[in-house]
Amino acid sequence: MSNRLFRSNSSHGKSVVSPTPQTRLRVPTERAVLHCVVFDQGERVPGPHNFRSALQEVRERNADHVVDETAPPKVPDAFVWLDMSSPDGYQMEDVARAFDIHQLTVEDMVTAHQRPKLERFEDEKVFFVIRPVVYQAHGSVMDINEIIQTEELQILLAKDFIITIRHGKLHALDKLAEHMFGRKELLALGPSGVLWAMTDVIVDEYLAIGAHLEDDVDEMENAIFAPGQSIQIENVYMLKREIIEMRHAIDPLSTALKTLISTNKDLVPKTVRSYFRDVLDHQLLAADKVGSFDERLTSLITAAAAKISMQQNTDMRTISAYAAILAIPTAIAGIYGMNFENMPELTWKYGYFGVLGVMLGVIGILVWFFRKNDWL
Repeated sequence: MSNRLFRSNSSHGKSVVSPTPQTRLRVPTERAVLHCVVFDQGERVPGPHNFRSALQEVRERNADHVVDETAPPKVPDAFVWLDMSSPDGYQMEDVARAFDIHQLTVEDMVTAHQRPKLERFEDEKVFFVIRPVVYQAHGSVMDINEIIQTEELQILLAKDFIITIRHGKLHALDKLAEHMFGRKELLALGPSGVLWAMTDVIVDEYLAIGAHLEDDVDEMENAIFAPGQSIQIENVYMLKREIIEMRHAIDPLSTALKTLISTNKDLVPKTVRSYFRDVLDHQLLAADKVGSFDERLTSLITAAAAKISMQQNTDMRTISAYAAILAIPTAIAGIYGMNFENMPELTWKYGYFGVLGVMLGVIGILVWFFRKNDWL
């Protein structure tokens, strides 16, 4: 990254996050924190909690819960959920110190506009990116413009904490967070349960938006093939652009979910993995639906272009027919406008009316011929 917010100072082989000099005013980290909550055995621990000390409190609680050190490891009873909104480099520096986050992960969390992905780190942390999609209600499908808006949610998952970074408004997660605070059975699953709940809500929204887009595509098809309807192929391209933007948010997510289920069993318990399989099924269904809309619009563009070409051919035939009709009287008028002294019919008493009659007769014959052949 050319414009790094962090640099690494080597100290006995360990990366340390340190800020590069900046001239702008530093905003306190607390301004970017939406909530910092500690849960123990599915119950919310009364707060407030400071993100700098919350993880230490969680680990002390988990140490108190350990009875048999020889027993197989399990999901910790206590964990902390830190939710933030668009933090800058300075703010993430504080969080990185408190949660021992590597600088490369911090840079990813500060940088928005990433595609859905999953990265596993050696220190038993998983970085997960998912892109929520917002559908803007609109009037006629012929007036579509930016009806699909994509936001970004970044999640750092560990055994005893989960950090969510919102890049965008993501109002739906506010209601989800308040709802989850009282779901003991879900919170008892640990940080992966929180990850599943957020992913499930976002993917279900994909399906809901897919239903709206299906109505838009159907309406666009009816508008294009309606008899006598003026074709605006630009509207089809606009809708296709919105579909492609949504595909960029949905399609890469399948690989991330499959990797999360198959290679992170230490961080995601068996019960939660079964939940994620259901999310993966819904994501694949949404991806197939949106992909089919893209294909339909591609076919619609081809059909609309063919219809426009046929309309242009019809218009050109009509123009050619009128040009041929006007060419005859123009030619006759041009001949008799040459002003030679010895031209025939110049002294004929009824020459003027005779020429007009010939013109009208030829025009009538041409009009009959072109109408018979559907040129007019």
